[in-house]
Amino acid sequence: MTTKAEERALAQKYVSLNRRARHDYFITDTVEAGIMLSGTEVKSLRTGQASIQESFATPKEGAIYLLNAYIPEYKQAGTHLQHETRRPRQLLLHKREISKMLGAVKREGMTLVPLGIYFNKRGIAKVEIGLAKGKQQKDKREAIKQREWNRDKARIMRERG
Repeated sequence: MTTKAEERALAQKYVSLNRRARHDYFITDTVEAGIMLSGTEVKSLRTGQASIQESFATPKEGAIYLLNAYIPEYKQAGTHLQHETRRPRQLLLHKREISKMLGAVKREGMTLVPLGIYFNKRGIAKVEIGLAKGKQQKDKREAIKQREWNRDKARIMRERG
């Protein structure tokens, strides 16, 4: 019997990952959010060409929006059917989740960072949003040092047999 997290990990097909996010931020909490997309945006996402490297999430008008996410135009669609590539896209969350995130952003100075865009097992586009606190340079160096030590430790253990 698999757990929900394992089942979700097997079913997910990531379209775009923000690898810098875990390097630049301490991720304290993650939330799965739906995203409002037009038809050509979904088709473009299915080709796997989106980028969320410079994107961020912010509250606006009582909702949370994903800003600066790049979803390229879908080439097969006509010119009049195209979407804007970097338009603000509303994230679909429950009111309780929105209020929890907004409270953390206002009180504790945290940031909402998109970690990845993927399609769940039902084929619906989802965004993984992380509640994050920025890392300082010394924290980044410490994380790199720890990762290198773990890699060297694994290499030594392999050599010993």
